[in-house]
Amino acid sequence: MFNAIRSMIALLGLALTLAAPASAHHGWSWAEEGQVRLEGVIEDISMAPPHPSLRVRAADGTVWFVELGNPGRTARSGFGADTAEVGDLVTVIGNRDRDPGEAHMKAVRIVIDGRNYDMYPERIQSD
Repeated sequence: MFNAIRSMIALLGLALTLAAPASAHHGWSWAEEGQVRLEGVIEDISMAPPHPSLRVRAADGTVWFVELGNPGRTARSGFGADTAEVGDLVTVIGNRDRDPGEAHMKAVRIVIDGRNYDMYPERIQSD
């Protein structure tokens, strides 16, 4: 009986662990269809899953949360932990949050020093 309870608790813990990344990860339904261009200065870089991200300060002072691709996509784009630094100028092309009050977007391409890092090349609507 004790082993059965312990096994059930272990399975529950495993299920919760596996469900957490799935619930944190989401598709594109939260984002607008059209793409926007954001230019600004990188304030923070995170390479943590489920999506590496940037915080970018625009000219108007708004700090945007920019999701990059999942870790594999981000790496395949050529963007790594040492690609950019806080203070670098960046251009982000992507889809912004449907909620106009949220300074949040998903990048399909970021440009640093004239180099493109295409997170989702198949989604880029224009160059």
